Amino acid sequence: MTDRILGLALDLAASGLPVLPLLPLHGSKRPVGNCPACTDQACGGRPNMKTPGACSCPAPCHAWAAATTDPAVLRSSSWARAWRQAASVGYHPGGAGLTVVDLDNPEAIAWARATLPATRIVRTTRGEHWLYQGVMQSANHVRPDVDIKSTMAYARWLDPGTGTMTALPAVVRALVVKELAPVRPAPQAIAAPEGAAGSGGGQCRHRTPAYLERGVAMAEQRITEAASAVHATVYRTFLAVLSAHGRCGCLTDAHVARLFTAAQAKGETSRHCTDAWANARSRLGL
Repeated sequence: MTDRILGLALDLAASGLPVLPLLPLHGSKRPVGNCPACTDQACGGRPNMKTPGACSCPAPCHAWAAATTDPAVLRSSSWARAWRQAASVGYHPGGAGLTVVDLDNPEAIAWARATLPATRIVRTTRGEHWLYQGVMQSANHVRPDVDIKSTMAYARWLDPGTGTMTALPAVVRALVVKELAPVRPAPQAIAAPEGAAGSGGGQCRHRTPAYLERGVAMAEQRITEAASAVHATVYRTFLAVLSAHGRCGCLTDAHVARLFTAAQAKGETSRHCTDAWANARSRLGL
């Protein structure tokens, strides 16, 4: 069982689909908890929705943020226990640029056939998954027995489905009222603690345009290129930026907005960006 499931996961990852192990729990499929705090769902099943950095794992231990396309991670010893328990493979639709409309019964399917553009369809135990090319915010219960799974969500892999996948239509986006909005971060300019600038007539070396620009650009690139563990990558990148530039007062709202924009483009919400920034500042004592 383990070899078959892991083999499927590796094949899907090779095709660009970020995958994760799922285990059976009370008749449904749940992410495998890889750390003691999350074993047997002791965490409540939502470790990656908690405050960034709160989990003691070296990386997000399960759910959408743990999905990866890296075969070295999938084969690693730290994931071996998860694959031994796994009953199936899950994937992060948003990480693959997809949105899944999850239809749980015949009534929901009938509504979709009458309302939504035709696209690729995957049959499920209770209904159908309609797959569209495009990313949006996930949401449950947008209509009776209809869920949207895209960013910050996972779906169970069943089979490739049938039909031609089409672009995500406006009618699906409209189902989620609080869809990903333009970035409107409200960070405060970081005030320089007394004496933080050091010697040199009060001049801060981070105020050198090239130095600061390179640091912010590298942080944007790190977030943009994250193929998995996006939640943790955003937090760690924020932490690195603040470690280098947070005590001298050189960061501005414009710099922070660039980082928030990069994070939201990867599926993070404005709230998660704000929480990650605040927690990074708190950890550094800023």
